Amino acid sequence: MDNDLTLVILAAGMGSRFGGLKQIEGIGPNDEFIIDYSVYDAIEAGFNKIVFIIKEENYEIFKETIGKRVEPYIKVEYAFQKNDNLKEFNVPEDRVKPFGTAHALLCAKDYINEKFAIISADDFYGKDAFKKCAEYLKDNDDFCVIGYKVGETLSDKGAVKRGICMEKNGYLTDVIESKVERSGNVVKCEPLNGNPTLIVNTDHPVSMIMFGLTPAIFSIIENQMVEFFDANKEDLSTCEFLIPDVLDKAIKKGDARIKVVPTIAKWHGITYREDLDNMKSAINLLIEQGDYKTNLWEQDKSKVNVYERK
Repeated sequence: MDNDLTLVILAAGMGSRFGGLKQIEGIGPNDEFIIDYSVYDAIEAGFNKIVFIIKEENYEIFKETIGKRVEPYIKVEYAFQKNDNLKEFNVPEDRVKPFGTAHALLCAKDYINEKFAIISADDFYGKDAFKKCAEYLKDNDDFCVIGYKVGETLSDKGAVKRGICMEKNGYLTDVIESKVERSGNVVKCEPLNGNPTLIVNTDHPVSMIMFGLTPAIFSIIENQMVEFFDANKEDLSTCEFLIPDVLDKAIKKGDARIKVVPTIAKWHGITYREDLDNMKSAINLLIEQGDYKTNLWEQDKSKVNVYERK
């Protein structure tokens, strides 16, 4: 159906910096995961299917935790990020780490025939971001990136890496991956490619890897994959094939247009274990403000698009 919307959740990361599977770390009052809040907000916004992209060995633990909780409300599929579809590229046998987010998305191709949003399992995106993404996808055929105000994504622990969005007439022209830090009333951005420092306002848009896409992305990924493996044939043990890089090339080649859709949502994330307390405090504050109830999945079902099994 034309109104169908899928949410794809990238959850195949190993979580090495965090010290385990941070995707299933309890951060809510009843041990809800970050993914619980993402799924709930997506349902409210009008998404009617979830595709989890995970490592096959984590299937049972995902199915018995988050899967069990959300399946009464929305259709759920699981896609496994494996190297089975990369045999023609002579992947080294000792390659353990996944090949990156673009490869992960390609592994979900058979589950997606409609417009969709893609997010990271590690991040809390906020209700407004899902609402804005769903509204855009329902009315447009171009891709989009949800643009967060950089000031709403900073850490009190110091500098963080962010994708600074550059745009023209509302469309993305470039994403400058940078080390960013607040400096008074502005934000200092040091591009990771060595280019001169940028100073932007705190409301300048940044990408937090929340994109609205269509199935057209799959042919783009497949075409670029050949180029990627050829360019990295001497570095196949460590290189990564990433969605932001694919989209950047697609823009520059004229293969895609990406609308920058602003959101007022505040982003939260967990990179290191010590970030847990801040994340839990943020969730408790949202509960106090009435955005969520203490037990997320005991909410009034009339307020969500409960999935009707056929």
